[in-house]
Amino acid sequence: ITTGGLTAANDTIVVAILDNGISPTQTDFEDNLWINHAEIPNNHIDDDNNGYEDDYLGWNSTVNSDLIAGGGHGTSVAGIVGAKGDNSNGVTGVNWNVKLMIIRNDWNVSEANVLSAYGYALTQRRIYNQTNGQQGAYVVATNASWGINNGQPSNSPLWCAFYDTLGAYGILNVAATANANVDVD
Repeated sequence: ITTGGLTAANDTIVVAILDNGISPTQTDFEDNLWINHAEIPNNHIDDDNNGYEDDYLGWNSTVNSDLIAGGGHGTSVAGIVGAKGDNSNGVTGVNWNVKLMIIRNDWNVSEANVLSAYGYALTQRRIYNQTNGQQGAYVVATNASWGINNGQPSNSPLWCAFYDTLGAYGILNVAATANANVDVD
């Protein structure tokens, strides 16, 4: 029906990718990587007062910086979600024209780190909602293609409840199931 871009209200669609980083020089992303233009990179100041210092390229919740360069898994996942389409280059993502907010957490499954990673996407969306789109980002979805093998919701109650919080702000959350033939119900 659509290949991404802008909503009918002219909101730039942003999808947060929580993974092990990306290759920022991957040409299939072209201009689809989200950038926090309200932040001045590498000046050690939280220019936009969102609680994150120098979060120009996204956020790395393991080292508290915008160091998003990293793994091949995150690059592949981001490409599936939003590689530029119809440009005669490489592959095409599900969304041809979407901004990919990269949140690198290196698959750290401690609840504190998971909440920190998802919290970045929530903060950007909350600011967007509060300022009628003047600041923050219109994050509509998150994708986490990782998890805990044989995990149970009762073992991660804060993590699971946080999905409801994200949803209350208008963020759909997509998470992986097992890479095995198991019943995940």
